[in-house]
Amino acid sequence: MRLRNVFKLPLIILFLLTVAIVTLVFTNFTPSIVKITDINFIGNATLPTGTNFENTELGGLSGITYDIRDKLYYAISDDRSVKSPARFYTFKINLKEDSFQKSDIEVVRVATLKDESGKIFAAGTIDPEGIALNNSSIFVSSEGDVSRGINPFIKEFALDSGKEISSLPIPQKYLPSEDKKQGIRNNLAFESLTIAPDKKHLFTATENALIQDGDKAKPNQGSLSRILQYNLLTKKLEKEFLYPTKKVKPFFKLNGRFASGLTDLIALDNQGNFLSIERTFTGFGFVNSLFKISLSNADDIKDIDSLKQVDSQNIKSVKKELLMDLGKLDVALDNTEGLTIGAVLPNGQPSLILVSDNNFNNLQRTQFLAFRLKIESRLERILRLIRERIS
Repeated sequence: MRLRNVFKLPLIILFLLTVAIVTLVFTNFTPSIVKITDINFIGNATLPTGTNFENTELGGLSGITYDIRDKLYYAISDDRSVKSPARFYTFKINLKEDSFQKSDIEVVRVATLKDESGKIFAAGTIDPEGIALNNSSIFVSSEGDVSRGINPFIKEFALDSGKEISSLPIPQKYLPSEDKKQGIRNNLAFESLTIAPDKKHLFTATENALIQDGDKAKPNQGSLSRILQYNLLTKKLEKEFLYPTKKVKPFFKLNGRFASGLTDLIALDNQGNFLSIERTFTGFGFVNSLFKISLSNADDIKDIDSLKQVDSQNIKSVKKELLMDLGKLDVALDNTEGLTIGAVLPNGQPSLILVSDNNFNNLQRTQFLAFRLKIESRLERILRLIRERIS
């Protein structure tokens, strides 16, 4: 008996240790954190340039958002009220777990954006790029037009009427100065837009660095973008974060054309976890990359007006992890600029939908890409945290 008790003692200690670890894990366990562990391509569907809907040319789709309640997708067109008044489209997407094609996409509505007085935006006064759903309204970001002295904006519009409801303040350091030493660069401003699931915070980002922060992206050189965090309850900017974009090497140096940057974000949870899409036109095709990013340990740079005036190497930027290089897909990629978490698939996991901006160019097309995401379960998260604690 005594011998058996001796052998039982280590088992008791192991049991108590396990209980202690599990208790510690649960104490620090935030069930609302979303961690993506895998991604699989479902398929792609394209709409040719020149596609018309209700007397408007459907194109320039640079942002997309999903309405889980009504199972609808809203996509913003970046037409600057030139071809038709600034607008957004409503889509139904019949997404299956293993197939996706053009017939699965149905356009059901187009809505015109109107200012606070109920008038449409005059040609050239708006460059809508990002869109995010907020219950019965949408927020839209505009890059403005530096060359014409038109400032960027982030405005809220009624979902049903398209009329402006409110506007978020844009910090002075983002507004172009007359001496061209400060502010956004033309066509490299607020391309992205997303709202956290609890609807308390909105996030946008510059596609490239502000003039006073650093250079724009070049071949083999990224750019220092900023992510902005707004409080939707107070309508004020709360924080800013540093987001370095990926360095991209061109395929061939054919015409010297190169454009690269952060084009969209989607909030995965209320804890600062996102997916981002970076798109690069190399002069010969596109390089599109999906990243998992986290703000949890990043420094707040809201009070830094110029990154050139500080040592940016000492700033903790957002954590980035490559989720997928879209170039590895057996698909000819286009100008991917928007992404959203879409409908839940039959297997219970969420979908991811990406959309491209065809620039109303006959050599391009509107391309939808669909993916299956795998989300870490609570049990998987607990076991992972236990392993991390032990090691």
